[in-house]
Order: sequence, then structure tokens, then C-alpha cells
Amino acid sequence: MYDALPRRARLRRWLSRETTSGALLLTAAALALIWANSPFADAYTALSEFTIGPEALHLDLSLSHWAADGLLALFFFVVGVELKHEFVAGSLRRPREAAVPVLAAVGGMLVPAVIFVAVVLAFGDTEALRGWAIPTATDIAFALAVLAIFGRGLPPGLRTFLLTLAVVDDLLAIVVIAVFYTATIHLIPLLIALAGVAVYAVIVRQRWARWWLLLPLGLLVWGFLHASGVHATIAGVLLGFAVPARPLPGESIARTDTYDDLVRPFSAGIALPVFAFFAAGVTVVGAGDPLAVVAQPVVAAIVGGLVVGKAIGVLGTTALVTRVTRLQLPEGVSMRDLLPVGLLCGIGFTVSLLITGLSFEDGVHTDGARFAVLLGSLLSALGAALLLSRNARRARRDAAASDASDGIDGDGPALGFGGRP
Repeated sequence: MYDALPRRARLRRWLSRETTSGALLLTAAALALIWANSPFADAYTALSEFTIGPEALHLDLSLSHWAADGLLALFFFVVGVELKHEFVAGSLRRPREAAVPVLAAVGGMLVPAVIFVAVVLAFGDTEALRGWAIPTATDIAFALAVLAIFGRGLPPGLRTFLLTLAVVDDLLAIVVIAVFYTATIHLIPLLIALAGVAVYAVIVRQRWARWWLLLPLGLLVWGFLHASGVHATIAGVLLGFAVPARPLPGESIARTDTYDDLVRPFSAGIALPVFAFFAAGVTVVGAGDPLAVVAQPVVAAIVGGLVVGKAIGVLGTTALVTRVTRLQLPEGVSMRDLLPVGLLCGIGFTVSLLITGLSFEDGVHTDGARFAVLLGSLLSALGAALLLSRNARRARRDAAASDASDGIDGDGPALGFGGRP
């Protein structure tokens, strides 16, 4: 028994790592792509469309819908907790310091949307306009994982800048989903869901709050929000944002930290990989005309938005803001360091795939859009990895030269991410 506890703790820590989350997402997406384009593609489709759930409650959903509407709420709960922490005790509590990455996040969403609309209109595919928000999203887990792997030795302010930018990006994506991708709102279920959130906010602040009480209440909120017509993943954000971000009397750790540690392993280890598995299964090889899928205007629009639009939006906004105002980048971070950050923001993946499912119901645009999200995210990740590796080598070389000039033995331990051991 004593052995099991450390093993469980190690497993939770392993699942919570950014690198682990990125690897699991990539593995699940690759498996889905391979299966969906294999001779057994029909089995993948049948599994995705398998329906389960109580019909009386209008919850008889396919497994792919359960992954997108249900499991992904865990991911958005973690996002909500992160947002609450950043606004109350993190990088967003001082607007002046957070202003540059916040404005960069806005620019990083506007430019990809403009590129998407311009490309789609240029090709005359007006039916694809509903997907304008697909290339505006950034996948926090993937972006931070690539930075952690390839950015060892770079200034720690770079990670803070990316985290702040990505958190604001997620907040804006949530607003976009709630405002632009909610067709019909049923008022009574919505009011019941909001009342449930209020009750949850009261209980979660009590010393006697326990998971076995909060979890059923959270499921109730999710169910009524789903019935209201608002995308059910918003329930995760609302519940996460209700968690107190400062230690309560008699406690040394904020409950945002406690709940983040509790839920993140399930989000990273189960919810996100399962969602990626059902969302990334784009059939190209088995299609009647594979080139017709790849040649769709929506593919060029999304790839251009993610790879080019994100980088231009982030870098252009940052350059403009830092030159015409008194706002500055974090200490040790230069514009040269931000090019890979702009590319990292082009890793849309999770939220982009979610918005794809909300944007298109027909198979014509859906397969092309999913393929474009995967391709654009992959190209952005590869470009960012190459630039991060080059910048990290330069930073380590400069640090070694500086240590040598100061008389420090160059055979000492290697630099870690952002500092000395």
C-alpha cells in the first residue's frame, strides 16, 4: 500500500507535465489518422458514431459528441481555474505588465481571421465563412510542451509571455464559442445552470467542500447548460472560474492550485487525448477524390491563418505596441525571441478542432478543415521547434562565454530552462 501511493503520485505528476500532455495528444491524433485512412476506416467511423446516453434527457449522443461536449469540459475547467488564478494572483493581476501579451493575443486572433476570410472569399467559397474562428485558437498544452522541450536556456520571461498570451487567447476563444456558435438559447435551462454555478461557488469556498458533493453539482450544471443550447464546455469554464484563487482562512494553498492538481491529470491523460482521437480522424486516402479534400479553399485559409496569420498578428501587434506606447516586453525578452512564440501560437489543435466541429456539419468542409488544422499546427510546431533550438543554442553559448569571462569553470552543470542550476 505504501508503494502504491508514491507510484500514483508519480503518475499524476507525469500526466500533468506539458511534455506528456503534448505527446499524448500527438499520439491520439496520429492513431486516429492512421485508423481513419486504413482498410478498417469503417470501424473507426462506426465507433465515432456509436450512440449512448439517456434519450429522455436528450443526451443520446455519439461518442465523438461525448468527447467534444463532455470530456472536453474537464479541459475547460482547468482553463477556467488557470484564468481565475492569473486574474487574481498571476500575470494578469497587474494590467500594465500583462498589457503587451494581452494585446498580442488580440492581434494573434484578428489577423488569422482576416486571412481566413480573405482566402475563402478570393476562392468564392462563401459557405466556408462560418469557420472564420478556426485558425484563431492556440493550444496551450501543445505550445508549452514544444517550448519546454526545445527552449531550454531561454529567458523565463518568454514562457510567462506565452502563457499569458495563450490564457487570454483561450478566454477570447471561449467568448467566440459562446457568442458566435450558439444558435438557440433556451432561457429556463440556462438560468438553472447559472443558479447551479452560484451554488457551486458558495460550496467550493466552504471548509467542508468535497469532490463527491461538487462533482454531481458540476454534472448538473453541465447538463442544464447543454440543454440550454450554449456549448456545454462553457460549464467547465464557469465552474473553474468560481474556485477561489487565494488561500482561505486556515489554508496555506489556494484552491485553484488544489483543484488544478486534482483535475489536470484527468484532463491531460484522458479528456484531451480521447477528444483528439475522435476529432482528428480525417479520411483522405479512402475518399473518392483525396485531392478534392486537400485542395479546398478552407484548407489554404486555415493553414495560412495558423502558420502566417498567428505569427504576423502576435509579432506585428507587439512591435506596434512597444514602439508607440511605454509598454515593454518582459526583462530579457527581445523581439527576436518572439518569432518562435508567434509560431507556437499557430498550434491550434484542440480548440481549433472543437470550433471546426461547431462550424461545419457537412462532410465537405469538415474533413478539409480538420486536415488543415492538423497540417497548420504541425507546420507551426516544426517551425517553432527549429527556431527555439537555434535560439536556445545561442543563449547557452552566450551564457558559457559570459561564465568563462567571469572565471567560472565551463565544465559545470548545463543550464536549465531560464537559469542556472
